[in-house]
Amino acid sequence: MTHLHITSWALGLILLIIAFVMYKKGSKAGKILHMILRLDYLLILYSGGDLIAEYMSIGFPEFPLLGELIVKLIAGLWVIVAMEMILVKTSKSKPATSYWVQLIIAAAIAIILGFFRLPISM
Repeated sequence: MTHLHITSWALGLILLIIAFVMYKKGSKAGKILHMILRLDYLLILYSGGDLIAEYMSIGFPEFPLLGELIVKLIAGLWVIVAMEMILVKTSKSKPATSYWVQLIIAAAIAIILGFFRLPISM
């Protein structure tokens, strides 16, 4: 399930960039890619939820990284919200700089915790 999760969020970031460029050009393809990205959010949430279930099966008393798991969960949701807000603001021709900063910070937190701290990784 780890590979599905990594593939789905990598696809999400690619779709974000392409939809952002299409919105900037004023193309209708941006709206279509935005809807596809929303479907990808569901795949990200499903695979992330399955990974959390794997972590939870380890058990609370034996699992000393529960706090980091919760922080990663919140950071992952924060990434999805930031991605969505970037495209919504861009589609309305409003500045989205603050959401880009939030996306970078939240993605860095989620990637560091996912790859380097939590035990179920690639």
